[in-house]
Amino acid sequence: MVTDQLPPMPLDWRRALAIVAHPDDLEYGASGAVAEWTESGREVAYVLVTRGEAGIDGIPPEESARVREAEQRASAAAVGVRTVEFLDHRDGVVEPGLALRADLAAAVRRHRPELLITLNHHDTWGGTAWNTPDHRTVGRAVLDAAGDAGNRWIFPDQLGEGGLEPWDGVRWVAVAASPRPTHAQPLSEAALERGIASLVEHGAYVTGLGEPDPAAYARELLTGAVDAAAPRFGGRRCTTFEVFPR
Repeated sequence: MVTDQLPPMPLDWRRALAIVAHPDDLEYGASGAVAEWTESGREVAYVLVTRGEAGIDGIPPEESARVREAEQRASAAAVGVRTVEFLDHRDGVVEPGLALRADLAAAVRRHRPELLITLNHHDTWGGTAWNTPDHRTVGRAVLDAAGDAGNRWIFPDQLGEGGLEPWDGVRWVAVAASPRPTHAQPLSEAALERGIASLVEHGAYVTGLGEPDPAAYARELLTGAVDAAAPRFGGRRCTTFEVFPR
């Protein structure tokens, strides 16, 4: 009997914004939860910091950016997300600093979410595999953006004539694929299937990883992940998050 049970994700919110580094980041687990949330009438928007142009070794960056943007839009649609934006930072070399923080604060001010979602910002995946610089940089910047967006004296050029207003309404930041989960979102069979379908839409990327059958790859990977998380959530299939309340 597993005793360190995870509580369910907070659900008393209407709008969420997911900010990640690359196309496909949300599809490695979080998109099944997104499917649950959109099915229940909640609004979720996606902001991608890059277009993933450096992600496929056999495709030049300009073509890869077009392919991966199209795959991300199709992937988002599979889980009920209609709004997908790209910030055009350079894939693989996202720079930490004020320019990134300003772009993310502006995104939060535009979308005015109660829940912010991002990907694992820790140094490793479970202590065994080193995380990428883009994931670490963007994840940390998202955590900062929750506060930056609410402070009118930070990036004030975005306000007034800039067309935005401060937004201090972020109540939680939820980090997907964290090695330190604190909460879980239960997944219905239908939501899991939509999450799998969303990863399958990244066919060019998955094939570029050396996986000849994206559908089989996505099903094995995501089913394995939710089954592995189930013992910490009363035996129910779930997606886990590390939640930072604000």
